[in-house]
Amino acid sequence: MATPFSKLGINTALQQSLEALNITEPTVIQTKVIPVILNQKEDVVALAKTGTGKTAAFGLPLLQLIDVDNTDIQSVILAPTRELGQQIYNNLLSFAAHSPEISIASICGGTPIKPQIERLKTDTHIIVATPGRLVDLIARDAINIKNCAYLVLDEADEMVSALKESLERIVKAIPKTRRTLLFTATLPGTVKQLIQNNLSKHVVQIEVEMATVGHLGIDHQYVVVEPIEKLNVLMHFLNARVGERGIIFCKTKAAVNKLAKNLAINKFSSGAIHGSLTQGIRDRIMTQFREGHIDILVATDLAARGIDVKEVSYVVNYHLPDTYDAYVHRSGRTARAGATGLALSVIQEEEVVDIPEFEAELGISFKRYEKADAQSIEENNGLLWAKKIFKAKPNRAISEDFKSKIKTIFHHLTKDELVDKILANYIAETKTITEKPVISKKKKKH
Repeated sequence: MATPFSKLGINTALQQSLEALNITEPTVIQTKVIPVILNQKEDVVALAKTGTGKTAAFGLPLLQLIDVDNTDIQSVILAPTRELGQQIYNNLLSFAAHSPEISIASICGGTPIKPQIERLKTDTHIIVATPGRLVDLIARDAINIKNCAYLVLDEADEMVSALKESLERIVKAIPKTRRTLLFTATLPGTVKQLIQNNLSKHVVQIEVEMATVGHLGIDHQYVVVEPIEKLNVLMHFLNARVGERGIIFCKTKAAVNKLAKNLAINKFSSGAIHGSLTQGIRDRIMTQFREGHIDILVATDLAARGIDVKEVSYVVNYHLPDTYDAYVHRSGRTARAGATGLALSVIQEEEVVDIPEFEAELGISFKRYEKADAQSIEENNGLLWAKKIFKAKPNRAISEDFKSKIKTIFHHLTKDELVDKILANYIAETKTITEKPVISKKKKKH
């Protein structure tokens, strides 16, 4: 039987909030981390994948440790993206529903800075911030974190790689006597260096077994394709999972845009997010995805941080990530909160040799996913073509006279006969395109 939150030392007010949220049993990471934060004084390094309940693991004890009579900012929580920061902020508000005396502020980038400056003029106990925005506020002398007692680094591996300079400036601005709580899904050399340089010598390291809990419920597969058939194989896969939610990862913003455009042309319920889009657009797309208005999200790695959607049934690596750490973060978007999910990597023949290395490094095993045969791909493309026709909006500019003439041509056909003829025409046209001979230019004789 799981240890209840009361046995971990969580107070009554926080327990009431958890009950209202229908959170009754702590996760493994919460069971291990909460007593350490509450009862010990050392810095903490917690290694656990996303979706294991990290926010409550540090959020609940921090809320409990707040001195409400002290008006200083006592806890600084850093997240690599606004999406993750906003998610943490909303979770903390929910946890503190029965503790109204605790004041929490979100000061993340991508939103106007002036309202945040005004907000910080009122008493604030906890701030949730993105590094860039916090550095900006420090530079403007709009925030005082000189008396901060706790610094939380969430998704530290991502912050070290992408936001190292801002992170270093923040660490220097916070007193050395603070207690640092570092959470990460992976432990690359950059994070080890951060720990060595900025945390105390006596660190409590807590790990949720990555080879078991970290990949529990995820079915890892790969499919081998030729470059020319990559999109068609992906669309066949997606068409078989209509109605399910999934995330497709690409390496670059340009690749995200290109793939998202192709999916939109083929009438897939999809949207795209990457760092070059405005925060307003990213927020709108994320809201549509979270609320189920779109089924497929195409994203870069960093833009997808903070996506906590329990019903993501699959993740597709349209490009195999460069690092093992990135694979952990990508695959961790599915199989959340005890669910199961599929992580499918679409690779080329020369990348097959990389699969055993991923298996050995991450303690997982891949199965080969057999791609659809040529006939299935052809039929799938036909279905997509039919969907495009079905979803096409009528052109009101076409004259009634012209429409009448077209109707006269088809008026004697039944519905089945009309479908047969349209389909025959589609197949004939697609074959003409695919079988069109390549005419090479003859070399000139000299």
